[in-house]
Amino acid sequence: MTIRTFVAAATTATALMATAASAADCAVDVEDPFDLEAAQINEIYDCLKDAMAEGYAKEGDEVASSFRSWTVTSTRPAVAGAHGNRLLQTFANDISAEQYLKFVEEGVKMPVGSVLAKESITISKKKKQARVGPLFIMTKMEDGAIPETADWLYAGIQPNGKVMKIKQSFCHDCHASYADQDMLAYPLEEVRVGN
Repeated sequence: MTIRTFVAAATTATALMATAASAADCAVDVEDPFDLEAAQINEIYDCLKDAMAEGYAKEGDEVASSFRSWTVTSTRPAVAGAHGNRLLQTFANDISAEQYLKFVEEGVKMPVGSVLAKESITISKKKKQARVGPLFIMTKMEDGAIPETADWLYAGIQPNGKVMKIKQSFCHDCHASYADQDMLAYPLEEVRVGN
């Protein structure tokens, strides 16, 4: 084995161990994510945030590679009932940020080109461990482009960067509960930016 090959192999092994250690080190001492305190949530997020960004961007998806430079809409991730009781952190692109951050509950109409990206963290009750969940993406299309979803295109990126297969109706059937808010489910009030 040449020195160059050895160094390359050692570097790869170190990177793989660091990734595995990162996931293994994100222990959670509660079984129900709703029992997590703010400090615990921040600790979990700090533990996983780099792995999330790296994993989502792995396959080169444009949104997954750039969303972290957008406007973050909450002071920290929070647990909501939707999206499988995951910890969620939403980012808004430049087109959507101004309107979205108003958190208006009636008469909302998001501009065409608005994109929201929602990081998620899954809490394994059995293993008492936090893991990276999917990146959920909503894109506002032109008027009339997708009437059955109020012109929203729903997408998702798996933690390994691969595109998720998503049934538009699966996402929209839940988001339709927020019709007055242009299908937007905002972060919990206590963590919204500006509150």
